[in-house]
Amino acid sequence: MSVVTTKIICGIDEAGRGPVIGPMVMAGVLFKEEDIIKLERMGVKDSKLLTPKQRNGFFNKIKDMAVSFSIKIIKPSVVDEALKDPELNLNWLEAINSAEIVNELKPDKVIIDCPSNNIPAYQNYLLNKFNEELKEIEMVVEHKADLNHLVVAAASVLAKVVRDTEIEKLKKKFKIEFGSGYLSDGRTQIFMKHNFDNEEYSGIFRKMWKPYQKLVDIKGQKTLGGF
Repeated sequence: MSVVTTKIICGIDEAGRGPVIGPMVMAGVLFKEEDIIKLERMGVKDSKLLTPKQRNGFFNKIKDMAVSFSIKIIKPSVVDEALKDPELNLNWLEAINSAEIVNELKPDKVIIDCPSNNIPAYQNYLLNKFNEELKEIEMVVEHKADLNHLVVAAASVLAKVVRDTEIEKLKKKFKIEFGSGYLSDGRTQIFMKHNFDNEEYSGIFRKMWKPYQKLVDIKGQKTLGGF
């Protein structure tokens, strides 16, 4: 009698890669292969294609359906340190956290949304970070994986909801309104312009971002001009 084995698949995605305020969030979600169809029936898709209400509605359902999941909240200071390190960059920081998720969840197969233009180099970097017993797992690393694979879309929903929750926590903690944290948001631009050098808010900014650095430089030039 043959034994039917269930393949356990992990999807990994991020939210908050580009904003100047708040953390980046990485999420990995583990599903039995035969259960992934349930995500389609629920209407799960890439978080960018869902409304906040839809994402919030799917959040606990995805966690309950999953075999397991892992969420990593990467603070602005950690992002800054990666950008200062000559051996790191934002892509490698994502890869390191993705590998940590894989090492934790131990899937049979992993599908990862790739931030790098050089997919083979990114995949090789990831592989070198996997635990020895996981180096032979099936791995798919591709662009737009959150659009093409439901298990990655589910991870994108978890990451986005957690990122949005962390942003709301910051607003409540400091009793401030700074918008989404993305520089495409006028509220974020105005808040940063008036508060980038306020020590109270120091920990919420990604200080290695060029628009933030530009404000620091302008302030330094004005200070020097006063002498």
